[in-house]
Amino acid sequence: MSKDDSKKALKELGSKIVHQVKKGKNPEIEFPLRNLSNIVYDKKSKTLKLGQKTGTRSFFNVAHSKKFLQTVEVASVIKEKLLDSGKHSSLRDVFYMVKKTIPGTKVNLVDDQTESDKAIEDLEVMTGISREEMHVNANKNGSVAGKVIIEDRGDTIDWSKLGSGGWSIPSNVEEITFKKVDAKYVLYMEKAAVWERLNEDKYWQKNDAIILASQGQTTRGIRRLLQRLYEEYNLPIYVCCDGDIYGAYIYSVIKYGSIALSHASERLTIPSVRYIGITMDDIEKYDLKKHFITLDEKDYARIKQVSEYEWFKDNKDWQRQFKMMKEFKAKVEIQALSARGISFISEEYLPKKIKNKEFLD
Repeated sequence: MSKDDSKKALKELGSKIVHQVKKGKNPEIEFPLRNLSNIVYDKKSKTLKLGQKTGTRSFFNVAHSKKFLQTVEVASVIKEKLLDSGKHSSLRDVFYMVKKTIPGTKVNLVDDQTESDKAIEDLEVMTGISREEMHVNANKNGSVAGKVIIEDRGDTIDWSKLGSGGWSIPSNVEEITFKKVDAKYVLYMEKAAVWERLNEDKYWQKNDAIILASQGQTTRGIRRLLQRLYEEYNLPIYVCCDGDIYGAYIYSVIKYGSIALSHASERLTIPSVRYIGITMDDIEKYDLKKHFITLDEKDYARIKQVSEYEWFKDNKDWQRQFKMMKEFKAKVEIQALSARGISFISEEYLPKKIKNKEFLD
């Protein structure tokens, strides 16, 4: 949506509430439920989506009134302080802008940032406007390098000429314009340390690739950037993570979406993404057992949970991986490949796996 469209959507939400008040009705807002019972796996699109169940939040309901006020106040701040001024702010900024005492009481409208964050997510669902379109940004958490030139708010940025740090990926990548993209594929990795190795070895230059990393779970900005590179330039996306259940989950989120952000699946998921490693087969192939980290109870519980996801439960290749995890009773970090040479991952492991199409789907 454009800024005007976003403003219009929020204004319409406010107008409905005002209309209800003028009619002498109990002010009420309706929204799709975001709980597990209303999350649906769409087999056709291979993404998680919200179902048809809805809920309401009314002002004259003691159980709803505070959340109702939080939603309205956050909407007001976004409309007046951000969209009207054309400025952007962080999630933390929004929290402080709505942190005030409710008139006539000693009760704060919000006490914790999670409350204002949830109100923003509710507004996304109610209006169809993304957080980024509301001019609300999260913290930066990712780096990218490659033969790509972009324009970001009037500045021309060449991802191939940003030294050891690369381009710091913002949470809002909607406004960037791609001027030149020279790459055969995109390689995403969960570990910033691995990205630094690949960047120093100029992996992106030698292999005509774009290398991109976060530090652990992917942010919305990273997921959206990956999706844009796939949709606008038809670039294959490969995911490289630790050899554990959490790496499989990171891949799952990029490919299918997450329960928490099922309402935003259309602009965040990439059903064609493929997992390149580390796999349980790599452990034997590259003699990594000496670098095992023993699984604990949380690991086993997570393996059980993820293996039962609808999109994994009938996937024989992934079920085999989950079985091997339990048989090994261990996991392994991707940095274990460094034991075979500091640049083994960039010079042999990744190029060979991609060339031979050794990936999981």
